[in-house]
Amino acid sequence: MHYLTSCRLLFIVPLALLLSACATSPTGRTQLMLVSEGEAISYSKQAYIETVAQLDQKGKLVTDTAVTGRVDRITRDLVRQAEIMRPTSRDWDWEVRVIEDDEQVNAWCMAGGKMAVYTGLLKKLNPTDDELAQVMGHEISHALANHTAEKMSIAMATSLGIGVLSAATDRPELTAAAGAVAATLAIQMPNSRTAESEADRIGIELAAKAGYDPRAAVTLWDKMGKVGGASPPEFLSTHPHPAKRQATLRKLVEEMMPYYEQARAQRLRR
Repeated sequence: MHYLTSCRLLFIVPLALLLSACATSPTGRTQLMLVSEGEAISYSKQAYIETVAQLDQKGKLVTDTAVTGRVDRITRDLVRQAEIMRPTSRDWDWEVRVIEDDEQVNAWCMAGGKMAVYTGLLKKLNPTDDELAQVMGHEISHALANHTAEKMSIAMATSLGIGVLSAATDRPELTAAAGAVAATLAIQMPNSRTAESEADRIGIELAAKAGYDPRAAVTLWDKMGKVGGASPPEFLSTHPHPAKRQATLRKLVEEMMPYYEQARAQRLRR
């Protein structure tokens, strides 16, 4: 089931929140917002710290510098472009970890630039640098477009329900603990197709401007579709993949090639 992104969902939240629960995305669509982006960043950081600590205790954080160094390098290239595209993100505490889980073909980025990629994606797809840049650029774009706060709001309204929201009767924001739970739920929830289209568009541009071939967006999704057979990879199950997606990406490739060629030329001159 695709999560709802319109304010029609507001009938299940307290009336006091009605007037402040709607916002507008970068593309002009209506978003349900029960938390501000600042709150989403704070809650996401707490959830990320807790998640990383648990994974570290279980020995599930990759320490192989050949793997982490590659992911770090590509991510840094993308972050530089993200900060140009959205200057306020320069204040974010960007971070990426590689999680040891060969069955998870997935990656994510929380509000404020807290990221992770699973070894399953790296091993089963064997992505080129250009293809990996498409994955990370796509995930970074969800944060840039404030999709995390939007999904946290949906999680609070649908999964945590009015009981959690009622705990905040004396103030508009939720407790930090409840917010961290919502932030964790948010990265597990599927994005709407509209949000996916926004992230596709922003992500391929970030990658192209960072010097990564936009044509890799198409080959990446070819690989995604072939992994898992009857059981699609987690990345596809949480990122709806309509049949027309590759056709849309091919059109975007044509638009992005000048950015890529300019970035490559600049790199060669260095």
